[in-house]
Amino acid sequence: MFSSASNWLPQAPFESLHLDWLKTADIEVAILRLDQIDPLISGNKWFKLTEHLKAADQCGAKGIISLGGAHSNHLHALGAAGKRFGFATVGLLRGHAQQTPTVDDLQAFGMQLHWLGYGGYRARHEAGFWEPWLAQYPDLLAVPEGGGGLPGAQGCVQLKALACRQLDALGWSGYDGWWLACGTGTTLAGLVLAEAGEHPVYGALAVPGDHGVAQQVAKIVEEAGVNHSSYELFDASRGGFAKVDPPLLEFIARTEQASGIALEPLYTGKALLALRQQVEAGKFAPGTRLIFIHTGGLQGLRGFNPQA
Repeated sequence: MFSSASNWLPQAPFESLHLDWLKTADIEVAILRLDQIDPLISGNKWFKLTEHLKAADQCGAKGIISLGGAHSNHLHALGAAGKRFGFATVGLLRGHAQQTPTVDDLQAFGMQLHWLGYGGYRARHEAGFWEPWLAQYPDLLAVPEGGGGLPGAQGCVQLKALACRQLDALGWSGYDGWWLACGTGTTLAGLVLAEAGEHPVYGALAVPGDHGVAQQVAKIVEEAGVNHSSYELFDASRGGFAKVDPPLLEFIARTEQASGIALEPLYTGKALLALRQQVEAGKFAPGTRLIFIHTGGLQGLRGFNPQA
């Protein structure tokens, strides 16, 4: 069951992004549409899961237990994969029991849910957190929140090949760097591993700097033994995770109308606005070609009520 899942190789459309502010600056951006790889197993979440699924197969596990919130894109992708490929899934959720469109889906996928409260969820990084859960579910493999860690990053290494084999279709002979939203830094770390210093990777932080993304990326890169790396992080959180404001929402609405590409305000919307700010500040020379990753997350919009 895990082998058929981990060997599934989704395809993602790769297309030029035509926006006035890019044209003015003579910057080319192509967007890798991970939001389009599958109706349910969407975005970068699948790539972060693949190496964890291989580990589960190797250790003889019968399923996966992981963590997330009531709108979690990670748990949604995990639950959908479990239902499709036939392995058990358990979700440990932040807060108290509530029904959201995501939770409804998780239940329909057959995921067993446990609500930890807020204090119980904060304890997820403490030593011994997993012991009672693995005693209750001894046949499951524990996967970090968001599918993170070195295995999650290693699964994202393949994103480079996914984009590069489509460069010719855009008329590109090469590119100058990557730009993407960062929640845990796992996907960015995977691209850093893939590039090994060949091209820079730029991460737009969807969470405040004190969430430890920089430390997490550095830890993964060190653990992987990569001697050459080039990446840079920018604050795009706009005051906190899930914090939005009228300028951000207006930017998203204008961009969606101009491009026909759906964005969400927690990750891709913030990342693209941060890119515009850096382009207009002169960060990139005319003629620069960047690959922007659409990390998905659109399913979470169903329960999103912006408090702008």
